[in-house]
Order: sequence, then structure tokens, then C-alpha cells
Amino acid sequence: MLRRPEGATIAQMMTQMAWMAHTVRGVLAGALKKRRGLNVISEKPQGGERVYRLVD
Repeated sequence: MLRRPEGATIAQMMTQMAWMAHTVRGVLAGALKKRRGLNVISEKPQGGERVYRLVD
């Protein structure tokens, strides 16, 4: 989901993985950013929901 050009919202990841919001945020910050060293960015379009993506 995070590798898609459009990325994914917390709500989309919650639905897909059946996780709570705090768990999704923890995985993004801990496992992906710190442990794996992946570059996860977030963008908040005006009037929209925050979107997370992996970038090279």
C-alpha cells in the first residue's frame, strides 16, 4: 500500500490489516523508519486526510 504512487491513509491501513490507529502509526515510525531505515513520508492535501508513502 505504501509503495503505491498515491500512498495510503491510516484508515486504509487500519482496514487492510485490522489494526488500531496507534498500532499503524507505531509500525510506520518504529519498524519501517527506525529498524528498516525506509523513507516514509506523509503529506496532507488541503481538506484531505494525511497520506503516507515510501520513497526512494
